[in-house]
Amino acid sequence: MFQPKTPSRHRTRSDVGNKTPKTPLTPSVLSGLSNISLGGSPTKKRTGKTQHAKSSSSSGPFDTTNPFIQPFPSSHSRSRSRPASPVKFATGAIPISEDLKGQAGGGLIRKGGVELSRLDVVSRDYIPPNPEIKRSRSTPAANRDTRDRYITSRDTENDVAATLEQMHLNPKSASPGHTARLVAATGVPLNRRILGYHEPPPAASSDTSLAQQREFAKPLYARPGALPTSTGASTNKSRKIPTQPERVLDAPGMVDDFYLNLISWSCQNTVAVALEASTYIWHADTGSVTPIGEAPEGTYVSSVDFSKDGTFLGIGLGQGDVELWDVETGQKLRTMSGHQAQVATLSWNQHILTSGCGDGSIWHHDVRIQRHKVMELLGHNGEVCGLRWRSDGELLASGGNDNVVNIWDGRLGDVGEGARGSAKWTKRNHTAAVKGLAWCPWQLNLLASGGGTNDATINVWNSTTGARLHTQKTPSQITSILWALHKKEILTTHGYPTNSIMLHSYPNMDRVAEIRDAHDSRILFSCIGPAGDLICTAASDENLKFWRIWDVAGEGSGKKRKENEERRVNSTSSGQLSIR
Repeated sequence: MFQPKTPSRHRTRSDVGNKTPKTPLTPSVLSGLSNISLGGSPTKKRTGKTQHAKSSSSSGPFDTTNPFIQPFPSSHSRSRSRPASPVKFATGAIPISEDLKGQAGGGLIRKGGVELSRLDVVSRDYIPPNPEIKRSRSTPAANRDTRDRYITSRDTENDVAATLEQMHLNPKSASPGHTARLVAATGVPLNRRILGYHEPPPAASSDTSLAQQREFAKPLYARPGALPTSTGASTNKSRKIPTQPERVLDAPGMVDDFYLNLISWSCQNTVAVALEASTYIWHADTGSVTPIGEAPEGTYVSSVDFSKDGTFLGIGLGQGDVELWDVETGQKLRTMSGHQAQVATLSWNQHILTSGCGDGSIWHHDVRIQRHKVMELLGHNGEVCGLRWRSDGELLASGGNDNVVNIWDGRLGDVGEGARGSAKWTKRNHTAAVKGLAWCPWQLNLLASGGGTNDATINVWNSTTGARLHTQKTPSQITSILWALHKKEILTTHGYPTNSIMLHSYPNMDRVAEIRDAHDSRILFSCIGPAGDLICTAASDENLKFWRIWDVAGEGSGKKRKENEERRVNSTSSGQLSIR
């Protein structure tokens, strides 16, 4: 009798080597499938493992060792019973439908299981629902939203960036006439970018009248509050300065020329003022006025400057001569000729009187010797309108109408009538004439310079390294610049349209105070008193005004404080006097 194939896990080694053909499904096998009971997954008992005997052969036509096949009762009964199955069967049996029978009809019974070769493919897996997780406060949520709460997730179809490509000037969607008018008015072609990287615009024309008018009008819109008056002032909370001058002197005949320097204040508390062809000395201690002399016929006084000790007064004339006067006696000591144009600025260094000429040359005059010209400095292409020696005499600063600032070495070296000097530093950062120059009295290597109308900028230079340390834009042309003697501040006077006095802190260059419309016309000149508390300003409105900007009454002790108080005698009483 033919023996069915025994599964390999129940066969002996002799049976494994015996190649037996597979048993096809017969009607009797199909009838046995109808009685199959599906149980749970086989599990191992915790008390121990059940030992099963392995049968090497069967007496019936069916495989009695297969736990999934139950043989029919027939004459071919099992010669021996199958060992107990380790599988724990379910209590109920699942009936086999006709569909399952049809699917099983095309399969093979192999190794104790059914090979379902013709089952339908499952199109979607079954996903059990996630049970609700009860968590404590310290347990993070499993389904927390990970999207950024600041960057929203947008649909790409509705994204603004996706529609930017369509935002262009489309003639089809707009009126042709309106589009043509826009193109003609703006001068921009259709579908061309308005903002983009291009070549820089061409330089402005040489006509500066429009730029000057724009500069004049700019401060009118920048002023806060109501329209300023002659008493208008702008100060911060920590600093208050008087808005009215302490004294006003009438100065008829003041020449309205930006490039001249017509006032000077000596260490002896006297003020020299040049009015057309005449020069006067006003004594602040007594209030008296002394005429010092007259210029030759056909010329005028273009500059004045006191020597360091206040004993001598240098006077520059319009035709190029430089005169030397004794202040105490009122006598002219000598006339030094040689310049071919007006001498717009003078500056003293001990016995050397330096003059700046309209032709761009700078001369050193030794007032002790007959051949007074000891050196010539050539570094400007325009008129020299600013000239200042440093207090120690080692450096000289010059500014000109060519927008250049030069710093010269004060050591003369080989002197002579044909000696030439070259600038140590040349600065071309200003865009207008540089008249305002001042050396810092408490840090000698600092030089401040101020530009004219088209520049209106304060620059602070380091004369040791040549570097520009600070820069500050102002609303109008800078006509003069002064350092405070006892505070870290810079004072500037201005022309059109503000006619103001501005005070800046150093080194942050913040505006500390401003006196708007200090004069009825542009302020041309300024100088500081020997005590360091008062300044004198002169304008084309033919007035000299004295302003108390700093209070140094309590500074110093003993003899120094007494000298400061004596220098302010008659300088605090108000009133208006005439120099002539």
